[in-house]
Amino acid sequence: MTHKIIISATIDLPEANLDKALAAARPLIEGALTEPGCLAYDWSIEPTHPGRIRVFELWADEASLAGHFGSEWYLGMRELIGSFGLLSAESAKYRVNLTEPVYDETFTPRADFFTDPG
Repeated sequence: MTHKIIISATIDLPEANLDKALAAARPLIEGALTEPGCLAYDWSIEPTHPGRIRVFELWADEASLAGHFGSEWYLGMRELIGSFGLLSAESAKYRVNLTEPVYDETFTPRADFFTDPG
């Protein structure tokens, strides 16, 4: 059975370098989005933490993510981000075994996994 994989990460840079880093990263982000199995790949400014980029990725499976790690887009991003004064970075991957809507048929937000009979 294959599972989708979510990557959630933060990248901290000197605040003065944030806009330049995002502009420089754009072609690499766009390239990653063309990779087989890349379902989402997004960088955004975190409004509550100056200088922080929030990264969200969604991959179809482990093979797709493994391919990304060997791609020019990933390798270029690692090199690029260091050139903007990387202060810190944290990342984690999550294997997804169930996906369902947040809202049920009555538009009520649900924390429980209400479509899972198990």
